[in-house]
Amino acid sequence: MSITQEAIFVGANKQNYVSDYNPHHKTIAFGAGTSIALWKPLDKSHRGVYYTLKKHTKEVTGVKFLPHSELLVSVGEDHFVNVWKRSGDVYELHQSLSGHEHSVTCIAEVNEHIFVTGGADHKIIIWIYDGEGFKLGYDFEVKSNFYPLSLAIQQIDESGNYILAIGGTTNNIYIYSLQVTGGSISIDKSAELTGHEDWVKTLQFVTKSKYKDYILASGSQDRYVRLWRLKLNDSIDDTDEDPTKLTLLSNKQYKFNFGDNSRAAFSFEALIMGHDDWITGIQWHPSCKHQPENDESKLQLLTSTADTALMIWEMDTESGIWVCTSRLGEMSIKGASTATGASGGFWSCLWFIDDNSNEEYVLATGKTGAIRAYKSVSKEPKYFEETIGITGTVGAITDLRWSIGGEYFMATSLDQTTRLYAPWKRKEVTTWHEIARPQIHGYDMICCDNITKTKFVSGGDEKILRVFELTESVRQHLKALGGIEINDDNEKLPEFASLPVLGLSNKADAQVQEETKNDGGEEPVQNVVENVNLPPTESYLQRHSLATEIEKLYGHGYEVTCCSTSPNGKLIATSCKSNNAKHAVIRVFVVDNDYQQSKQVLAGHNLTISSLKFSPDGKYLLAVSRDRQFSLWELIDDAEFKLVELNAKAHSRIIWDCSWLNGTSFVTVSRDKQMKFWKVEDKVTLVNSLKLEEPITAVSVFKGKTDASLSIIALGLESGQISVYTTDGNDFKLIVSFDEKITPADRIEKVSFSNQVVDKKLLLGVGSKDMSVRVYTMEETLFR
Repeated sequence: MSITQEAIFVGANKQNYVSDYNPHHKTIAFGAGTSIALWKPLDKSHRGVYYTLKKHTKEVTGVKFLPHSELLVSVGEDHFVNVWKRSGDVYELHQSLSGHEHSVTCIAEVNEHIFVTGGADHKIIIWIYDGEGFKLGYDFEVKSNFYPLSLAIQQIDESGNYILAIGGTTNNIYIYSLQVTGGSISIDKSAELTGHEDWVKTLQFVTKSKYKDYILASGSQDRYVRLWRLKLNDSIDDTDEDPTKLTLLSNKQYKFNFGDNSRAAFSFEALIMGHDDWITGIQWHPSCKHQPENDESKLQLLTSTADTALMIWEMDTESGIWVCTSRLGEMSIKGASTATGASGGFWSCLWFIDDNSNEEYVLATGKTGAIRAYKSVSKEPKYFEETIGITGTVGAITDLRWSIGGEYFMATSLDQTTRLYAPWKRKEVTTWHEIARPQIHGYDMICCDNITKTKFVSGGDEKILRVFELTESVRQHLKALGGIEINDDNEKLPEFASLPVLGLSNKADAQVQEETKNDGGEEPVQNVVENVNLPPTESYLQRHSLATEIEKLYGHGYEVTCCSTSPNGKLIATSCKSNNAKHAVIRVFVVDNDYQQSKQVLAGHNLTISSLKFSPDGKYLLAVSRDRQFSLWELIDDAEFKLVELNAKAHSRIIWDCSWLNGTSFVTVSRDKQMKFWKVEDKVTLVNSLKLEEPITAVSVFKGKTDASLSIIALGLESGQISVYTTDGNDFKLIVSFDEKITPADRIEKVSFSNQVVDKKLLLGVGSKDMSVRVYTMEETLFR
């Protein structure tokens, strides 16, 4: 294909049912914003997310693969339940089911014929397969003012009898017995399990054929996991319970009848204690879930919690007490926060086995959007090591800038991070990965640009900009993985950077240690570069890939909106939010003068400036604004500008972005759905314009060298569509519109060409409001 989607970086939503694993196809699906991302965790190329499914209009709250089928079910805040059918390595929409009136909060599956959803409309809906598709089989409410948060369903015989467990915004677990015959469902409320002291967040059944009974695990906000044994018919113990036993550990049997003269009873089995925060996820050992007929399968339980811990529990054969055999994740640290490297807790977990190597994998989604992956050490199954997982933002992308050489890029996001992405080159394959997280901030990040190969400036949703220097650890990773050298002059870079406890600025580690000693604090943990021949893991990215902050730039009265550096790296132009002319100005900082602000303030606009760009030769500075005007400034001295033109009739709506073709021509794009081509001579002249069917939100012109004599322009649109045009300086020609299947699900915030041609392909980076960063390649032959 002439257009290839090389990489997708997107974080997982903060939901308890956000991910699921298909053992047959070895694929993980997880909710990522309004999309569903697909990832093959056992793929040896470590490609990461390879496809996203688009249909939901609001955040995806849960996904489930239906066992023994080619179907995937997703639910979201848009009230819809979508059923997807496998097609090759991806999925296509099969059905979109309506029945809920508010956000769908939980989902549970049992087989390919039945699944259950619960929503914020209080409803529990049982969906059944009628031979052609799924339909609403039965819906009910547990009680008034009860919101379901967790579901588990278990088939208990071949005649269509099921047990449904429901947890939610009370302390109890509600048990229902279902009988499904043909297309009809009969349902009875059978029991109410008491014991938890807070909302029940997660439930899961497991069966052991050796005992002919079932165990239900329940996790609650009370920090405890309870195990309940379900016995059927003759295995029920009809002796009276011990009245002297503590209520907390009551052995009361919750007996009920179901089906045709069948009996069942739940009894409390065990209380698992050890976590310090809400239980967010529960997974039985995969050999129990997928091979219940195997009597030798392990009865082990994995729990994830908001205390940053993953624990594997196993019953001690002698005492019968459940003990923790493995603990993953992070230990709570002094002053822990996401800024100091703490993960912020886990929201869900998965557990599966690689059939080829017999290695076990434990995965957890966290607050940062990452999916952390842990692989068992083959000789010691109780020991796990962190391996390459998924990283991505959990906020809209706001800016994306390629490095000066075009080998890698950085992106800023509303999730308060600036991230660095680069290729991992091997003989057989090249894949893209997050190599560093130079900035983890307390404000939403808005913009960034390069100053030199090792220094960059970024602006957050605050009044100041910050200048950073990359560290030696980042340089080593870039060189080892992609053959990228960022330190040509061999100037010594800081080894590592850290954020001091209660500090606000990233500092070199030696400086952090000195300040910590002076404050009487504990000695910080020494940073150790992990294997630089592999992409860093999420733990490393959070703790050891920060850049060192070397300067702050003051002057703006409101939140920064955009910045641009001159090609020689000597000037930084910045602007901020404004609803009047006083603050709708451009401030220029002189790098060689210790980042001092120039005395000249470039005024003329009336509203927020939305984009700033220096011309490729550094002679001009272009600004476009929400006031529908653009201003062009000529650099006449080291840091002195003169106004060439302030065009009051440039567009009829907000101008979102601009890009230079060369030193004398540029394009602007606007909400008025137009791209306009301007030429700079004695004055600025409109050469041509192009009108599309929707607003154009981002533009980038390729600045590298190709065999083509035409200029190449990429446009990002409000719907998420991407189009590429060429121009000879007069007319625009559409070369390609990207297939909707590989474009983002929401507004394009930034498109940016690398200035490199790699293997006769152009690289395009795209950042979207849907939280994704994507890398596309386009064959050079497209433009000949």
